[in-house]
Amino acid sequence: MERRRLVEVFTAGCPVCAEVVQSVQDAACPSCHVSVLDMNDANVAARAGDLGVRSLPAVAIDGELASCCSSRGPDLGALKEAGLSTPL
Repeated sequence: MERRRLVEVFTAGCPVCAEVVQSVQDAACPSCHVSVLDMNDANVAARAGDLGVRSLPAVAIDGELASCCSSRGPDLGALKEAGLSTPL
């Protein structure tokens, strides 16, 4: 049996996600299996949580969240610095 690299693309179905899905599919090699996963599915959301997904789109390769997709997501401190919770 041929070994395959599992590439999981977590998406919310938005145009930005669709662009990333297309880019990943275009860049995938013959031994890559690209799986597009809809975050509206509770099982997919649970898998994403296990991997540490904090923003979308996100890509995991062979069960590891890609470094470009980690350490991202809303940061309450940064949002407050930008004005969140501060009256005008």
